[in-house]
Amino acid sequence: MRQRSTFLFSALCFGFAFFYIPIISMIVFSFNKSRLATVWGGFSVEWYFKLFKNAQIIKAATLSLEIAVISATFATILGTMAGMALARFSKFRGRTLFSGLVSAPLIMPEVITGVSLLLLFVFMERYFGWPAKRGFTTVTIAHTTFALSYVAVIIQSRLQSMDVSLEEAAMDLGSKPWQVLFDVTLPIIAPAMISGWLLAFTISLDDVVITNFTTGPGATTLPILIWGKVKLGVTPDINALATLIVLVVSVGVGLAGYLMYRSEKKRDRDIQMALAANK
Repeated sequence: MRQRSTFLFSALCFGFAFFYIPIISMIVFSFNKSRLATVWGGFSVEWYFKLFKNAQIIKAATLSLEIAVISATFATILGTMAGMALARFSKFRGRTLFSGLVSAPLIMPEVITGVSLLLLFVFMERYFGWPAKRGFTTVTIAHTTFALSYVAVIIQSRLQSMDVSLEEAAMDLGSKPWQVLFDVTLPIIAPAMISGWLLAFTISLDDVVITNFTTGPGATTLPILIWGKVKLGVTPDINALATLIVLVVSVGVGLAGYLMYRSEKKRDRDIQMALAANK
């Protein structure tokens, strides 16, 4: 038993080291004074100052954040609706097909998704005149399309583990279906919706493959810009930029975790108060 615990602990440490050591080394070398990314020349923050003065990077970062926020919001709305349909309606005509269509982006290679969306936008532009060009709109639609599947899976899983008697009790007390939805169901699945939004935001923020197929001139996102610069060699400013992205994502994850923790604590407290009132 002790040997098994030692093996599991060693495997865990190796896994964390394999994942986090490259990230830590990248953060350390982002403060490198030398222009060579892998040769330490002393501590300096000049690359961060140059980063904030780079208009191209600022524009790409702003565009990426706008696309990520909008696509994550739409993906959360549509994914929540799809997840509720799959969880609450076990039998309806076309359910198997609908479930397959929702889950398809999860298992389909991103290259296939990117090519299919590109062909769709070209077809629509040719026969309907919209979108007039590929850029912000097409990338946002593409990110919403493949991110909503992840949200739907999270929402469906949360609803399936939810106690249906809570909704039934609200209906027995005279609440209408829309009141049950907004007063009971949505507050309970709110942590799952936050998790889904955060996951969709992260997927959109660091996507390269699908964005590369659906973007156009003048709509360069941050991952595409980084990919183009890395082709010419890794420089300290790229390390600094990647470090800032890690910082933003870490703050977002920490904030979402804190909000989910407060929501769960509040829900547990409300349940305990309700049980105490019924005694």
